[in-house]
Amino acid sequence: MPKQTVTIIGGGAWGTALACAAKRTGNDVILWARNGNVVKSITDNQTNDIYLPNIPLVNGIAATTDLTTALKDSDSVLLVVPSQHLREICTQLKPYIGTQPVAICAKGVERGTDALMSDVVAETLPQVKIGVLSGPTFAKEVAIGLPTAVTLASHDKLAGQQLVDAIGAPTFRPYLSDDVIGTEIGGAVKNVLAIACGIVTGRQLGDNARAALITRGLAEMARLAAALGAKPETVMGLSGLGDLTLTCSSPQSRNMSFGIELGQGKSKQEILDSRNAVTEGVWSASSVTDLAHQKGINMPICEAVNDIITNGADINATIQDLLSRPFKIEIG
Repeated sequence: MPKQTVTIIGGGAWGTALACAAKRTGNDVILWARNGNVVKSITDNQTNDIYLPNIPLVNGIAATTDLTTALKDSDSVLLVVPSQHLREICTQLKPYIGTQPVAICAKGVERGTDALMSDVVAETLPQVKIGVLSGPTFAKEVAIGLPTAVTLASHDKLAGQQLVDAIGAPTFRPYLSDDVIGTEIGGAVKNVLAIACGIVTGRQLGDNARAALITRGLAEMARLAAALGAKPETVMGLSGLGDLTLTCSSPQSRNMSFGIELGQGKSKQEILDSRNAVTEGVWSASSVTDLAHQKGINMPICEAVNDIITNGADINATIQDLLSRPFKIEIG
């Protein structure tokens, strides 16, 4: 395969980890970050001391705060910015980007518009070929090269393959799909469900309850995905069940750890103020439930999370409401 120049837009933990993955393929990698301290840390020490501390990066990753420099020789682009900032960043990119494949690596649904990330990119960068990268990933493990598998979805097979070639390696394995919507829905919904699992953990309600939430949450994810035209096998794959299982099972997950702290009695604002990284499920909860309302889909767990986060609902009362729902047939 020909050598590429891969541009990473976003200097957080996940962007830095993907820069490591792309560099391991033998490609040239340049990372753009808004934060000059991130660029300095990568340039001077090959570390990202702010977002991925104590992790040595793969040698040879370039970094810049200048979009012209980041994109002038780019063959493939990975958009690794928080979902609620994607429209703003894409608008900034428009003068500098061409028609190359672009992989969306943010997991969420835009607040206010309820747009999927692929819709945001299609509106702001109509010339690019869109892919979506999602799956069960912790940034630290990807950065140090532990085995990882992800879904890479694109309607354009050639663009999808180019993006696979940009990041695919023995320890970072992208599986191609043409189901862009299903891949996106899995990533967005699992963040909301991970907050629910964290709340259950923080309230010490047990592993049985967490397993029940994962399973019934998967049913909610599947209903919404089907209503939006996704394939059922995508929900059962890496970007659905795989990502859900990982995110709902470890406090390494920002969303689960957020829920744990909520369950232990901390306020939403108190938790957010203590973090320098974005917790996507906090911002996607309302837009995921809005999408469900638009499609007439029943998503009681996501609704409960949104009521707690957005509307300040009492956690104990919300849990009791869920436990008091009528018994029903399992499938559906």
